[in-house]
Amino acid sequence: MELDVSEWLNVTEPPRLADLRGRVVMVVAFQMHCQGCIVTALPQAQRVHDAFKPEEVTVLGLHCVFENHAAADPDQLRRFVAEQRLTFPIAIDTPTEGHPVPQTMRAWQLGGTPTIVLFDHAGRLRLRRLGHAEDLRLGAMLGQLLTERGPRPA
Repeated sequence: MELDVSEWLNVTEPPRLADLRGRVVMVVAFQMHCQGCIVTALPQAQRVHDAFKPEEVTVLGLHCVFENHAAADPDQLRRFVAEQRLTFPIAIDTPTEGHPVPQTMRAWQLGGTPTIVLFDHAGRLRLRRLGHAEDLRLGAMLGQLLTERGPRPA
């Protein structure tokens, strides 16, 4: 599973999931006009990003526009990311010609936003959750995935 992205924000070098093996990866699919994303998912993603070293847990945002396309162009998203003070890498899902749902959202079978997707250190999909994930449950899952990875070489 790789991201099909038209543009990245907050990065100098676009990440690829294949290159992130060896760490836990949390992808947060969101829309900037989604209240659940604004109130819960994006602040939670920023907290996870701030709490872990990137080589342990890498947080990626995936902006999926599947409705209100005219109100969600990349310039508006850049302003939104700055206003929300989001510092983790954010991908813009590639639009699908003739279909409202973008490429990654379709390929990963995401049912809406917000959705949290977790990959373990081996790149295996371990969680796909639509809606809010309670901090405690998400923290427990991240802890489990980090423990499964085993100790890092010194």
